[in-house]
Parts: sequence; C-alpha cells; structure tokens
Amino acid sequence: MKTIDELLAGGVSGKRVFVRADLNVPLDDGTITDDGRIRAVLPTVKALADAGAKVVVASHLGRPKGAPDPAFSLAPAASRLGELLGSAVAFATDTVGQSAQDTVAGLADGQVAVLENLRFNPGETAKDDAERGAFADRLAALADVYVGDGFGAVHRKHASVYDLPARLPHYAGHLIATEVGVLKKLTEDVKRPYVVALGGAKVSDKLAVIDELLAKADRLLIGGGMAYTFLKAKGHEVGISLLQEDQIPAVTEYMERAEKNGVELVLPVDVLVSPEFPDLKTKAPANPTTVDSDKIPADQEGLDIGPKTRELYASKLADAATVFWNGPMGVFEHPDYAEGTKAVAQALVDSNGFTVVGGGDSAAAVRTLGFDENAFGHISTGGGASLEYLEGKTLPGLAALED
Repeated sequence: MKTIDELLAGGVSGKRVFVRADLNVPLDDGTITDDGRIRAVLPTVKALADAGAKVVVASHLGRPKGAPDPAFSLAPAASRLGELLGSAVAFATDTVGQSAQDTVAGLADGQVAVLENLRFNPGETAKDDAERGAFADRLAALADVYVGDGFGAVHRKHASVYDLPARLPHYAGHLIATEVGVLKKLTEDVKRPYVVALGGAKVSDKLAVIDELLAKADRLLIGGGMAYTFLKAKGHEVGISLLQEDQIPAVTEYMERAEKNGVELVLPVDVLVSPEFPDLKTKAPANPTTVDSDKIPADQEGLDIGPKTRELYASKLADAATVFWNGPMGVFEHPDYAEGTKAVAQALVDSNGFTVVGGGDSAAAVRTLGFDENAFGHISTGGGASLEYLEGKTLPGLAALED
C-alpha cells in the first residue's frame, strides 16, 4: 500500500487530490457534538494543502436515501474543517454536479473544498457494479490523484471507497496508515497478556469477532447489553434486560470453547437495574438499584455493570500488555449508568500496556466522559471497520488501496 508520504515526495503542487475522508460526525440540530473524525483527517488535508495541492474532500454522513436531505448535509463539517485548518474551506452543494465542478475548478493551489454528502447520490452505495462505477467515473473527473483516509468506511464496498481508487493513482492517507499499523499490532505481533473488553447493545454484532478472538486473546471481558444474553445462557434470570434469545446457542458454544482454549471469559458479577430505561434528554435521576448478576428481578432491566464488576474488570485489565476495547459497559449517556464505562476507560488510562479504543460508541464515550485522548495508545475512528479487520475479513477500501 503506497502512502501519502510517497505522494508528497513526488510533489502535488497544482494537482487536484481527492481525499475520501470520514466526516460522519454526530449532529444535534445541525451542531456537531463530537468533531473527533474531522480532527483525525486534519493531518492529511493539511499536509496536502501545505504542499500546494487543490484538495477535494468527500465523505458520507448518516444514511440518507440516495437523495439530498438537509438533515444530513456536510455543511457543518465543512465549516468545522475550515475552523481547524484556520482557513476558508469551499463547499459544493452537490456531489458531482455543476456546483462540485465549479467549486473544484475555482480552487487555487493549497485551497480545500468539501463536496456535499456522497450518499445524496444513489450510485455511492449501489449494489450494481455498473451504477456504482458510473458514479465513480464522475468523481474521478474531479481529481488527478486519490487519497483514502476514511477508515470508518473502508469496510463498505461503495463507489468512493472501492471503485474510485481503481480509476486514479491512489495512496493511503496518514489516518489509514496509522489505523492499519495499530490493527496489525492486535493481530500479527501481539504482546501478552492480550485482554479484550467488549460491550454494546447486541451480542449478534460481536459474534464473529468473539469467534476469532477465542483463538487469539487471553481474556475477554463482556459488558453492555450483550452481557445479558451470556447471563441468560448460564441460566440466570435477566428480567426485561436486552436479550437475544436466538443467540443463546452460539453464546453457550463460545463459553464452552473459551474454557477449552484456556481463554478467561469474564461476565458481570453485579449490575445496575431499573424498571424503566432512563430519559437521555433530561438526564433526570434514574435511581437504579444494584443487584448480583444472578439475582436480576423479573420486572427490572440491567443498564450498567455494578461496582464489584468495575473493580473486577479493572483488575483483569491491570496486567495487560495489549488491550482492545469496543463497546460501552452500559447506557453511558446517562450519568447514573456511566460509571461502568468510565471504570473501563480509566483502567486503560492506568495501564502500562498498548491500549486501543475501538471506535464507535467507545470513542464517543471517552470524549463524553472527559478523558484525555492522549492517555490512550490509539482511539480508532472506525468501530465497524476495526471489528471486521479483527474478524479476518478483507476490507474493500483497504484492498482497493493495496492494488
């Protein structure tokens, strides 16, 4: 995989460089609530602009239905990118239409433009190769060189991720090069003990990565909504907690395999429960009760790991040489259920090992809960992409850059 360093060494002044970024930031009434993904692509964009390139940044945001939708406009992201760069960023109000063509044509050397949401065009996500290719052709007409730096999208076979690199000289940006380097440390040259903490809502989202990790990790810590399927598989009452009953056979088999392989699979020993889900808008006090994980009342819902589990998980992370964490331990968006996620994050901060926060809600939690991002070895920008890489899958966006 050729990198942006090789591109810069050859000179880019005056060239139109298409940067496929991941500016898929969370918005609240048009206001960005977490600009981490914009800051992550900044080194690549700045390096190209400083070298005199005409930088054309493109991304998706949310899941519009292949047509323009103001709720998913990239205008706020373009504005924030300009603030971070300290210079004005031009914004095209379409993806490959007249506005995009005029905006790119009007760029001076060293200037940056952002195209409107790629997913406003149905060709971006089309299953049909010809439709996707036709959109990639129109994107290619806007550039001379392609730089892939949207790690959060490399597991998608989309036009700007998979098809476009085949049409232009292509390079990996700083972010993708960093992300791939980190993932290799988690798969090819792992320092042990290797501890993985997995949370989040659905166990079905993590089955494939658990399957792979049972042959690689030394210890698996399970939290979040997915833990209740494991607890149910052990015969415990889980009340009205999130449960995927159809996954109990798979979970049972994984627990048996973990024991056989000598992998320590650790489940919550106590949880915070409530008869109702908390109000995440008002953050009104929820007054949860702490119970042992095998004594969840039938009319209560588990919403976070309890204090004994926090201590247990911190102790299981303390001696780790390598840690990968993906998924919160509870409903961290509410202060009454944030302590479990906070405890795991703090354990990573306190660790002397190489610590990786695996993107998605985990990365959002780290920022929401006020942790210093520099206290972690790496915070990934792509939860789904990270998991699929760890599952051993071929990621279309990386494969396209390797050709």
